[in-house]
Amino acid sequence: MTSSDWLRLIALSVVWGSVFLFVSLAVRSIPEFTLVFLRLAVAAAGFWLLVLATGTRMPRDRRLWGEFLVSGLITNAIPFSLITWEQTQVEGGIASVLNAMTPCFVVVLAHFLTKDEKLSLRKATGVLVGFLGAYILMSPDLEGGLSMRSLGQIAGLTASLAHAVAGIYGKRFRNLPPLVAATGMLTCAALWELPVALVVDRPWNMQPDGTALGAVAVLGLLTVAAYLLYYRILPSAGATNLMLATLLSPVFAHILGAAVLGEPIYVTSVIGMVVIVVGLSIMDGRVLRRLRGRFG
Repeated sequence: MTSSDWLRLIALSVVWGSVFLFVSLAVRSIPEFTLVFLRLAVAAAGFWLLVLATGTRMPRDRRLWGEFLVSGLITNAIPFSLITWEQTQVEGGIASVLNAMTPCFVVVLAHFLTKDEKLSLRKATGVLVGFLGAYILMSPDLEGGLSMRSLGQIAGLTASLAHAVAGIYGKRFRNLPPLVAATGMLTCAALWELPVALVVDRPWNMQPDGTALGAVAVLGLLTVAAYLLYYRILPSAGATNLMLATLLSPVFAHILGAAVLGEPIYVTSVIGMVVIVVGLSIMDGRVLRRLRGRFG
């Protein structure tokens, strides 16, 4: 990778890690589904402005918009809702670590749902190590049986599973301009989230403070930035190198949560994060290849 790719990769890690901080700030006075809708609506509006500014033509194909509806549901609406609810029960740092489990789910699902991405012994080992890390992180809250805190963590893992499904489903958009795909998905995700927010949250009764409203605006902008950085890095650095952002984002989420919100950093969460990073590194394979080259 070039130095520019590394800078963008670090920027993406910071953006992804920052999301958990601003969700924690906003969800204090804004109901979960309403928060997700507002975040998606701000992000979708941002992309529509980019569409207008660049003169990009959005497609009118009904089949494609049907695919955007499916992708918006599994890429944004469902996982964002699960993670936001999760953060009403656990710290943002823990939520970020569980979110890093997405590549483990991708590897398993790709084995069954694709023809060219089968499990190897190395990948299977990495997946098992990753799930061991998730168990270590969750173990203190599972010892006494299910609690709201452990249910929140299960919601976070479910969000990672949804993101993995979305990643495989999203391959059908590989020939679309990234701006078109992102605009379509985020618009449809906001449309999914609106009726849920209206029925469940009754947002007309909410009384958000200035911090929460500011956090919503930042969340929308961070969502736009994450998409733009992701699609900028992907062609030059590749999907494998993008996994490095998954490894780094929980570190930034922990640092920001502790520095800004005073969130505790648990020994089990640090150990779990390290074990998950080891698992993802095994799946990635580069560390093992370098070790073989050095000692082999």
